[in-house]
Amino acid sequence: MPSALLETARAIKAESGIAGEAPYTILVQMSDLAILGGKPVRNKPFPAWPQYDGRDRERLVTVLESRNWGGYPFPNLLADEFARKFAAHHGARYGCCLANGTIAILAALKAAGIGFGDEVIVPAYTWDGTATAVLDAGAIPIFVDVDPDTYCMDVEVARQALTRRTKALLPVHLAMRFAEMDPLLKLAEERDLIVIEDCAHVHGGQYKGRGAGSMGDIGCFSLQSSKLMTSGEGGIVITSRLDCFELVQSLVNCGRASVTDQFKKRIVGSNYRITEFQAAVLLGQLERLEELAATRSRHATLLTRMLAGIDGVRPLPAQPALTREAIYNYVFQYRPADRRVSRDLFVAALDAEGIPSDGRFYEPVYRSDLFGAKPEDFPQLRIDREEPVNYRAFRCPVAERAAYEESVWLPQFLLLGDEADVEDIGRAVAKVMAGVDALASEDMSLAGVKSMSRADRPRVEKEKNY
Repeated sequence: MPSALLETARAIKAESGIAGEAPYTILVQMSDLAILGGKPVRNKPFPAWPQYDGRDRERLVTVLESRNWGGYPFPNLLADEFARKFAAHHGARYGCCLANGTIAILAALKAAGIGFGDEVIVPAYTWDGTATAVLDAGAIPIFVDVDPDTYCMDVEVARQALTRRTKALLPVHLAMRFAEMDPLLKLAEERDLIVIEDCAHVHGGQYKGRGAGSMGDIGCFSLQSSKLMTSGEGGIVITSRLDCFELVQSLVNCGRASVTDQFKKRIVGSNYRITEFQAAVLLGQLERLEELAATRSRHATLLTRMLAGIDGVRPLPAQPALTREAIYNYVFQYRPADRRVSRDLFVAALDAEGIPSDGRFYEPVYRSDLFGAKPEDFPQLRIDREEPVNYRAFRCPVAERAAYEESVWLPQFLLLGDEADVEDIGRAVAKVMAGVDALASEDMSLAGVKSMSRADRPRVEKEKNY
């Protein structure tokens, strides 16, 4: 495969173009791309995830020996302790643990009074579960486009999507950025809307000094294996509204009265409780949250400086409103001078250099194979309407560009090692960008699994837990 990459003596140099930052130089000795048979930039693994230590083992043994393993009596001892500490860490009064992040959103919607036929504004670029929870609550997700610099809900597009049926906004804080909460909260106040924050990516993060999940009516977090805090599976709802907290508790605990029961409301519930084993792990996760977040933030700053000087890629612009970063994935944008090499093939080449990465991390939900919402299955999509909601007619150009052409996602554990790890990422990106001419002559099928949807990948990526 003769190409310019065989000029092994040549080096490329990238210098940070960020105002106020000292230049960061990357020197890359040129060779064949690993995806084309060359030597990869990196052969060793990045830090393992999830992380634990001896204190976690001790807590788990204590639960085992106590024989008090489940979620009942509710809330059980460790689950209650974790929920209180987690809520306080984010500036909320109350917290309730439950089965997972999707159930957290479902419980939040029901507790906030969102019901059959109500419309909920949802960003198109998110995990399908954000929207399926809305459907399961009997409501209707209305997808809106995202901001091109944050990939979070575009406030003005959301405003244009409001109708007489709209009852809630469901902003998603995505990857390493927050939805712009001040204008969203103002819009909600103007139109008397509920705000439920999807915080699955931003444990410990702050927007203008306010904790994730504490700004709207209710905040919802996932505790699934890949998240910044994890118990394998799990979720938590936080709020400062006692009426919502009581209803969430009842929903999670089979409809039983909440612990406080000041509002005396009764609702049909289910068993969405977590176990004491999960809560024991989560207490340790909370203890190390700030230290790991600081490490990720420091290394993300370094990586941004490196990427800013590489032609054809663009780090996400800084978001001044962030007062404490939470980085679930480090996301940057693939913006080559031409489109001879697809983003999927670029990501496959980066992965082959030893840098775990993805492009089709999310798709616009309305185009996802996992979102087959039909009126015959969800009657709220057609009842009291001249025409049923047709999700195939939705178009959100920024979300579609992010999903299929532009976004590159690097999992958070890549930032938990040392600076040498971060430099490997920068070198790999620079090497692949320098090798686009060689890639352009290859069959695009070389992208392999990177061009597959999230619906199909589990058949291939059987060992991947992120």
